[in-house]
Amino acid sequence: MDSSTTNIPPTTTGGGGNPSHSGPVVDENTDVKTISSAMLYDLNQGLLDDSVPVGPLIDEVAPMSVLRSEYEKGSVKFVEQIDWLQSRGYKSIRRTREEAVIAALSLLESTLTEMDKAGFHRIVFEDFYDALVALIANIVQPDAHGNTLTTASLLAAFQSLEVSNCIVVYMRLITSAHIRNDPDAFSAFLFDPDTGEQLSIKEFCERFVDAVGKEADHVQLTALSRALRINMAVAYLDGRATNGVVDFVEFTNSTTSGAQPLTLLYRPGHYDLLVSR
Repeated sequence: MDSSTTNIPPTTTGGGGNPSHSGPVVDENTDVKTISSAMLYDLNQGLLDDSVPVGPLIDEVAPMSVLRSEYEKGSVKFVEQIDWLQSRGYKSIRRTREEAVIAALSLLESTLTEMDKAGFHRIVFEDFYDALVALIANIVQPDAHGNTLTTASLLAAFQSLEVSNCIVVYMRLITSAHIRNDPDAFSAFLFDPDTGEQLSIKEFCERFVDAVGKEADHVQLTALSRALRINMAVAYLDGRATNGVVDFVEFTNSTTSGAQPLTLLYRPGHYDLLVSR
């Protein structure tokens, strides 16, 4: 999915009105710019079907002691870092699914321009976008049952596979679009994390941003926070500190003065929300 634009043939439908699914198989190696609308429909469904969760996108708040107990029989350095976080007022976490990078649900309309500029066709992302818009609109607009969004119903939405998968996929696409649209800022930092090989923007996005189940690293977090114009802080619980101190990396991109960051707790291969109470 590079930034060039290719026209898509009209969608064909079967007797039930759904796009007919004939032709080559759509998989993670398919370039969406080269395939038909029917195949793009398959790709949309595949992105959802392949994102097999092992738990909800966002879970209930849990005390930091629960996390500590997971490491008490293992690495002492991890335990020291958890104790350091608790001493600084971080008493709880919200567990998240492994592929989840949690971002502010704002500025969505501006992301459409970013998607268009990157050459993404609306059929690729519009279902994911619409689900996210509907969730945000429910803050002030009652749903079919006359209810507006509450803390409890927002958590329930995050724990719904249909809604949470849409959010995850759309966040990935926003990240990918921002990297593609700003090559001067990102091209020097795009490497295969396993081999150290430098990658083109197209290769990096297709392999480590668009692909389901890939961990977000510094480049992806930078791109996402810039695209959404939010502040983020990541506490690295990596077991490397010699004195139990946890390093924080900050991503400051909010246009609002004094905006508090979204604080994440990183453990190798996984992110949770870090809660200060």
